[in-house]
Amino acid sequence: MVWLLFAFLSAALLGFYDVFKKKALQGNAVIPILFLNTLFSSLIFLPVALLPEVPFGGWDVQKYIVGKSLIVLSSWLCGYYGMKHLPLTMVGPINATRPVMVLLGALLLFGERLNVYQWIGVMFAILSFYMLSRSGKKEGIDFRHNRWILCIVLAAVLGALSGLYDKFLMAAPEAGGVGLNRLTVQSYFNFYQCVIMGGVLYMVKSEERRTKNKNNNMKWASLPQRKSSDSSLFVLHSSLPYIVGVSLFLSAADFAYFYALSLPGAMISVVSMVRRASVLVSFSVGALVFHEKNLRSKAIDLTLVLLSMILLYLGTK
Repeated sequence: MVWLLFAFLSAALLGFYDVFKKKALQGNAVIPILFLNTLFSSLIFLPVALLPEVPFGGWDVQKYIVGKSLIVLSSWLCGYYGMKHLPLTMVGPINATRPVMVLLGALLLFGERLNVYQWIGVMFAILSFYMLSRSGKKEGIDFRHNRWILCIVLAAVLGALSGLYDKFLMAAPEAGGVGLNRLTVQSYFNFYQCVIMGGVLYMVKSEERRTKNKNNNMKWASLPQRKSSDSSLFVLHSSLPYIVGVSLFLSAADFAYFYALSLPGAMISVVSMVRRASVLVSFSVGALVFHEKNLRSKAIDLTLVLLSMILLYLGTK
């Protein structure tokens, strides 16, 4: 199964993508970092989009890709904010529960039935989330009231929705899909995300300029004010290699992912689960490089997530 090998390759690349993303966000605001990531990704795939083998397809094709761009960008916005403010060893296991969300979505929306293995896998995932919340309390993170946890959960839900949508885009029309060219999807969805983020960056910068002008009209405006890294639109020069790395690893991971989905017999449920194995890379780096805390309890949580993934895989056979 060649598509499975490409799914594992995508997982490894995604792990390094998370690591570089965490480094890029240190000391920087989310909006400019996300804009630069989409810009570099668009530049990487610009030569591909110009190839004659990559059809544009007109609005009948592009409207589906615009929809994908909106879903993915919403997931990324939530994920970037959560990643900036939470430990990598906590973000990874939460993201790894996306296959469970795909299954539950299929259960609620399409009336699909889960077998015994899948139900046990779902229970393991829920248990891991509960235990991860207990680990978070040791670091002062309350899952019920922490907005960054909510951001990561929303990112995971939207990511699961994106996975289902991708299979719909890649599947042949006779199989109920749209049958889009995988390189067309990957090339143009990066471009649309860059355009959207450019608009968001412009609006944020305009609002920042209006606020600055308003403050300058106040009689205490001459007092020095420090900018928070959460609001400043300037990017540290030392972060540029990590920003470029984010785009490179993400583009390569998505290339392997789309190629896997385009192959005959590819199963979105299995590909989605395998891609979540990226947590092994991000968790290891979070422990060894970022020296994050409570690793023993988080390792137990991670083990439960991996067991959940194995059970879900067995349930698809």
